Amino acid sequence: MATSCSRRLTTGLTTSIRSVQSHSVNRPQSISLTIRRNHHINPPPRLLLVPSSITPRIIRRGRTIKALSPPPAKRSLYGSAIKKPGVCGYAIGENEVERSSSSCGHVVVDHVGTAEIVVWAAATAAFGVGNRVMYKLALVPLKQYPFFLAQLSTFGYVAVYYTILYIRYRAGTVTDAMLSVPKPPFLIVGILEALAAASGMAAAANLSGPSTTVLSQTFLIWQIFFSIVFLRRRYSVNQILGCTLVALGVIVSVASGSGAAHSLKEAGVFWILLMVLSFFLQGAGTVLKEVIFIDSQKRLKGASLDLFIVNSYGSAFQAICIALLLPFLSKLWGIPFNQLGSYLKDGAVCFLNIGTLTKGCDGAPLLPLLFVIVNIGYNIALLRLLKLSTAVVSCLASTISVPIAVFLFTLPLPYLGVASSLPTGFMGGTIILVLGMILYSWTPQGANSSHTDTVIPSPPPT
Repeated sequence: MATSCSRRLTTGLTTSIRSVQSHSVNRPQSISLTIRRNHHINPPPRLLLVPSSITPRIIRRGRTIKALSPPPAKRSLYGSAIKKPGVCGYAIGENEVERSSSSCGHVVVDHVGTAEIVVWAAATAAFGVGNRVMYKLALVPLKQYPFFLAQLSTFGYVAVYYTILYIRYRAGTVTDAMLSVPKPPFLIVGILEALAAASGMAAAANLSGPSTTVLSQTFLIWQIFFSIVFLRRRYSVNQILGCTLVALGVIVSVASGSGAAHSLKEAGVFWILLMVLSFFLQGAGTVLKEVIFIDSQKRLKGASLDLFIVNSYGSAFQAICIALLLPFLSKLWGIPFNQLGSYLKDGAVCFLNIGTLTKGCDGAPLLPLLFVIVNIGYNIALLRLLKLSTAVVSCLASTISVPIAVFLFTLPLPYLGVASSLPTGFMGGTIILVLGMILYSWTPQGANSSHTDTVIPSPPPT
């Protein structure tokens, strides 16, 4: 009968182990291990500590395992180290063990399974599809008030996220230590996302839809760039090629036959560069969120930062920046700033669909509310996937939703009227996209051979 147990082994290294003495100071050291694994109760694992010329060796059932420090980082099928930078750990058999570098004397188990990443990637893609479809449906009753819907998404979500955060704090899921993490990184995230929204709105007003889709694929390039620069992450040739094929597949499936190249040529260099800058800022903000999660593991001694803290503080600072940019943003939407108050009031009336001045607001408030719910789910799934994997993986999962949403718009959806037709290169682009995903996820034989080795790090000096 299989059971799960934890055993704590504390072994004093006495002065008789001369090799250890020569490696450290002449006093006893202790190795504190917590091993979680499933095994039969009888017989228990046998661990013996014996002298070595340099570092301790542990003999386990006839196999000698030499201690290493630091251990090699394990990599998932998605090409990123599951163990985040700044976290030291080891693996026993197939069990991943991690510990905070600030408390390397105590080891805790924190295994992120590939299955969990796949589940959240699928959820992100599904919510991404729903987000794109529901946004278009929400604009049916609010077609005269798209700026109101944008501000509802910005300021309304702050209240939603902080309400969820408060509930989780009262339940004990969020701790005081989590809430005390430094706030400047969240401020930078808010500024980056606000500037990305402003530049994106300005550029989108002068670019066609297919042109925006083509330029949006630079988002993936920026995320790879920032993860290499700031996270020191390295990507294999098949991963780089896979990302390239995914971006190419989206361009072919969505923009083929739409005159995107001609539209880009007519738009002008300035607006193209402004849209690329928007995705540059978005990529920087997304990778910074990953840095926040990594840094919090060290500050919280291995504990994981609750994602609603990132969502709440990031959304709050973004809302503040958006409020400061409202005069500029309202002008982009063709709304004089002195009329912004009455515009938002009329938008709220149409959103609630109350009164006699709501002609043309059919479908409200149901469709806008469904969009808000789906968009919140999408943001939560996206951030959860980023927390479990990397910014690049979350971007790939989100990118898949683009051609799927394009296909759904060819169906007779309610309120949208006549369905659109598929782009001429949709099937070919979709095949390229799928091949890119397979290539990115593919791990060559022998790449995971190190997973079978059991390594235990050298103990820190005491």
